Amino acid sequence: MSNKTNQQWGGRFSEPTDEFVARFTASVEFDQRMYRQDIQGSVAHAKMLTEAGVLTEQERDAIIQGLSEIEQEIEAGQFEWSVALEDVHMNIEAALTQKIGITGKKLHTGRSRNDQVATDIRLYVRDEIDFILGELSRLQTGLLDLAEQEADTIMPGFTHLQTAQPVTFGHHLLAWFEMLNRDYERFVDTRKRVNIMPLGAAALAGTTYPIQRQLTCELLGFDAPAENSLDAVSDRDFAIEFCSAASLLLMHMTRMSEELVLWTSAQFNFINLPDRFCTGSSIMPQKKNPDVPELVRGKSGRVYGHLMSLLTLMKSQPLAYNKDNQEDKEPLFDAIDTVKGCLRAFADMVPALESRKAEMREAALRGFSTATDLADYLVRKGMPFRDAHEVVGKSVAYGIETSKDLGEMTLAELQQFSDTIAEDVFDVLTLEGSVAARDHIGGTAPAQVRAAVQRGRGRLAERS
Repeated sequence: MSNKTNQQWGGRFSEPTDEFVARFTASVEFDQRMYRQDIQGSVAHAKMLTEAGVLTEQERDAIIQGLSEIEQEIEAGQFEWSVALEDVHMNIEAALTQKIGITGKKLHTGRSRNDQVATDIRLYVRDEIDFILGELSRLQTGLLDLAEQEADTIMPGFTHLQTAQPVTFGHHLLAWFEMLNRDYERFVDTRKRVNIMPLGAAALAGTTYPIQRQLTCELLGFDAPAENSLDAVSDRDFAIEFCSAASLLLMHMTRMSEELVLWTSAQFNFINLPDRFCTGSSIMPQKKNPDVPELVRGKSGRVYGHLMSLLTLMKSQPLAYNKDNQEDKEPLFDAIDTVKGCLRAFADMVPALESRKAEMREAALRGFSTATDLADYLVRKGMPFRDAHEVVGKSVAYGIETSKDLGEMTLAELQQFSDTIAEDVFDVLTLEGSVAARDHIGGTAPAQVRAAVQRGRGRLAERS
């Protein structure tokens, strides 16, 4: 038979596979990245087959030694991948048989490529989630350190991108921390559903061999074997869920990115990004472009697209396995790579942010950011809130007319709108007084920011 037909399954075929079809249906060019997981699964399977009496101890040892040598060859760049062998699984099995002889052909007893690939993908995604969780923690640690450093730095808080009330920069950074904390929890939750073992489902109906799935499960660190063989080999909802969690993470990172891009602009000038995270212009020598946050903002579209691709891929598939599912890997792998790259860039960059405190403070002084404080002051003096709201509105209108912020007006100017206002009003019209007054859990007061940082560090410590 032609060497263009896979010898692992070509027994019933009367002609070789078309050369284009062989390339078109092969996945080895992208699924070879799962070689560690494939070998890991095969080692566990060999050990289980030995316990079940299907393999001898000598055969088991030969298989494990051969797989170890193959892994070393792959990592040294000495392994020759063959498109004719279609995928990572057949390439490794063929190499094993060539290395140790007929014993290598016994490894596939009691399993199919269907449950093998489903297991490999889950092992791979599990490993990548663990790495992503580590990078998320690294980014969050950097945010906490920076928030503590900037606990007293005053900046304008915005709604509708209009100046609303003064906040501390540390408080703003802690909002990012909370977003990422929910993302972390989503990946942890996703990992629970990833960590279910398909191996033992075989092609779709299970196997007649006396396999011990619980043993294989323990050897591979899965929480439990899949309960239904049809479902185990055919669903990729865990990959969809990963991309969903990844999309939410990238959505949050785009919000962070957008603010970083705004803040580095000449119009805001709130922060400085170190040069190593920026690029210049080929024509405008003055330019310093915030390429890292801009790229992270743009890369969200890739991950969103992969989520939609996987949803569409699984749509309407009948049970059990279908070749469609070969298309799960490229979007999943690219989503993983994109998330890892974005997290690494931010975890490296965020601790290096430099705030421009004077510019932030000056911006907070514009836009009547203490207007709510004046209203609260009047309410504490006994005025109904709606009346206080009207008084402050008139004060702001006067300020716009005279180009004066509330804190810059004289007592006489303020009293023309209400004689309830007294000298002590200036205690609440300062930026420091405004932020310090929000002295409760979740508030922007510097003391609360520092307390939140400590709580955040406690939450990170609980993960380890």
